[in-house]
Amino acid sequence: MPLPESTARKHVHTRAIDYRGYEREDGLWDIEAHMTDKKTYSFRNNWRGEMKIGEPLHEMLLRVTIDDNFVIQDVIAVTDNSPFAMCPSITPAYKALIGIQMGAGWRKAIRMKVGGVQGCTHLTELLFPMATVAMQTIWPLLRHKKNRADSDVSSSNKRPLVIDTCHAWASDSPVVKENAEKYYTGD
Repeated sequence: MPLPESTARKHVHTRAIDYRGYEREDGLWDIEAHMTDKKTYSFRNNWRGEMKIGEPLHEMLLRVTIDDNFVIQDVIAVTDNSPFAMCPSITPAYKALIGIQMGAGWRKAIRMKVGGVQGCTHLTELLFPMATVAMQTIWPLLRHKKNRADSDVSSSNKRPLVIDTCHAWASDSPVVKENAEKYYTGD
């Protein structure tokens, strides 16, 4: 369903973000993000000079390599376009995330390692949804490889990590009752 009509307005800015998950031949997983910020008007940047309509002011890319346990094995951060000459120099700082596990405390761990002046606002923000993208990439394939139906999470002996992460997966919801009944807490 589309958004309702808005008051008359003029489009001035577009931020585009693309996330992709990859299964690697070496048994690891790559989760990648690509972000661009573009304006619908030309303007002057002190470092880059005249910025043309649609030219990316920001363009950042991240690759996080993880194992089956969602532990970060490697991080590659790239700043292709930025408003300041010094912006790309912070990208090596993202190696500090190696060894962190995606899951509970993910956002806090990111902020501790690359938050504030220890990182780039845009690269750091790209990290937050990566755990969800990783789960959407990895879990269905791991279940498939174990000859489980994609929707059958109840056959596992471990409490599914997805429980209590959103409204639909609340432990007392009909979704949990149907898909992971032994962890259902409703009436």
